[in-house]
Amino acid sequence: MRIPLSPILAALIAAALPGAARGGPDDADSKKVVFVAGPRSHGYGEHEHRAGCLLLAEALEAGMPGFEAEVVSGGWPEDESVFDGADAIVIFSDGAGGHPAIPNREEVDAMMAEGVGLVCLHFAVEVPAGQPGDDFLDWLGGYFELGWSVNPHWTAEFSDLPEHPITRGVEPFALNDEWYYHMRFRPGMEGVTPILSAVPPESSLSRPDGDRSGNPEVRRAVAAGEPQHVAWAFDRPEGGRGFGFTGAHVHWNWGDDSFRTVVLNAIVWASQGEIPEGGVPSQTPSREELEANQDEPKPGA
Repeated sequence: MRIPLSPILAALIAAALPGAARGGPDDADSKKVVFVAGPRSHGYGEHEHRAGCLLLAEALEAGMPGFEAEVVSGGWPEDESVFDGADAIVIFSDGAGGHPAIPNREEVDAMMAEGVGLVCLHFAVEVPAGQPGDDFLDWLGGYFELGWSVNPHWTAEFSDLPEHPITRGVEPFALNDEWYYHMRFRPGMEGVTPILSAVPPESSLSRPDGDRSGNPEVRRAVAAGEPQHVAWAFDRPEGGRGFGFTGAHVHWNWGDDSFRTVVLNAIVWASQGEIPEGGVPSQTPSREELEANQDEPKPGA
């Protein structure tokens, strides 16, 4: 007959044993990530929330033993128990007033208070100013603010990468995407570390001024050659981490190794995991793999 150990003795023995002897990975290596994929949005190959999340989730589990990734499709889950034990949540969805975090603010804020990481991709970095914007400054360190930020398509050249765990294994690269920029960050960039920065061309402000197209302040910044941060890491003062990434309008960009590695690294970092020295390993997806799981039918198919 097995005699149960006292809780104190069991804890002492567990602390003394290596992870393998306990029959599984160390707690530090065992992480749960929940992807919240928004419903269909744009046309084929654009805003492919579900396809992008599935691709990232598969790569994460393949490259990081001990990581469990779960993808929720169609927006915020009805059964919120999926978040139980989550180390990080990744939101890839449409944003603005329809951002899934807004009607679920209390649930998200509670997870942030517990140190759960938050990663927001593309449109999911945009929320209205006011309470949602203030929340994002606290959770993510920055956000897309109407009348301040802009959303042009342009080729960003990332030639100078900072030394940070998220940039491990990432080579300088250049890609055309709808890179939002001139984001609203915390005062003094407190806790915010720029990860991807580039100087946009003035042609990226070719549209008249508008909520997302231009304003006097962003025109001044671009004319002055000020680098614009399109991906950033955030260490919350009370614990927990956030990562904002403004690219990924163009689904095919997941086929770029550096583009994909930045986001995979960031998910591991936001989960408080250890990023390998060479970055999270992942195979370059084939065209067939990139075409899989998209919401919109392939034109001409």
